[in-house]
Amino acid sequence: MTLPHMLESKSHSLRHAQHLRNGFEEMSSANDPLIIAGKSYNSRLLVGTGKYKDFAETQAAIEASGSEIITVAIRRMNIGQDPNQPSLLDILPPSKYTMLPNSAGCYSADEAVRTLRLARELLDGHQLVKLEVLGDPHTLFPNMPETLKAAETLVKDGFHVMVYCADDPIQAKMLEEIGCVAIMPLASLIGSGMGILNPWNLRLIIDNAKVPVLVDAGVGTASDAAIALELGCDGVLMNTAIASATNPVLMASAMKKGVEAGREAFLAGRMPKKLYSASPSSPTSGLIGK
Repeated sequence: MTLPHMLESKSHSLRHAQHLRNGFEEMSSANDPLIIAGKSYNSRLLVGTGKYKDFAETQAAIEASGSEIITVAIRRMNIGQDPNQPSLLDILPPSKYTMLPNSAGCYSADEAVRTLRLARELLDGHQLVKLEVLGDPHTLFPNMPETLKAAETLVKDGFHVMVYCADDPIQAKMLEEIGCVAIMPLASLIGSGMGILNPWNLRLIIDNAKVPVLVDAGVGTASDAAIALELGCDGVLMNTAIASATNPVLMASAMKKGVEAGREAFLAGRMPKKLYSASPSSPTSGLIGK
């Protein structure tokens, strides 16, 4: 190869490498936002505010998570209902975070609707909410008939509803058709840390959805979060996995990295699985000595 050809080849390789770097930068979180109800978010990790030992730990863990959407159980956390008690909004101001009031602890559609209307009043007309209607206090599994009923009422009332639901593709589609802005199937029972027990149902929901799908409930560690994003989920919501860790702040940081890694792996496209077939990492042709 002549010197000009060598220089041209090197220049081509450098241009190709730069092209690949540019492609990677285009896939960064700033250029790959999570969009919910028309608003963009860089983080695909949503976190709860319960079960921490105090407000200082809550604040530190949420900051470490990089989360921008913070869910708040209106029936358990003070955001202004009691002016004589410390408010969560003092450490997590709505100017910095998008509050996601939820109806945790509600067991009927009427109870959930009433709770979220209260949240809207307390947060000056805030429309984005997480609907959660439980079936029983033991499993905390969603009551789907009541969830569908509450969703219909809230959507008609002008709420932007993100909805906790069973990993049932048919009912997930029904919630989307009602007008929910995000579908949030459980991976396993709330607070169980069992991870994703039925990835096939999740894939069915994801493949049929035209709104964001986020895993809600059951995540135990960072690899669970990564798997959810690798499957194609748009995000993941968690609380217990961080708050009940031995070191919640460190776990929050791990969850952030797990979500980011899972999303990048999904966008990159994994290699196909090959049952009983190996493929060498290095080429077998043109070996030295042949």
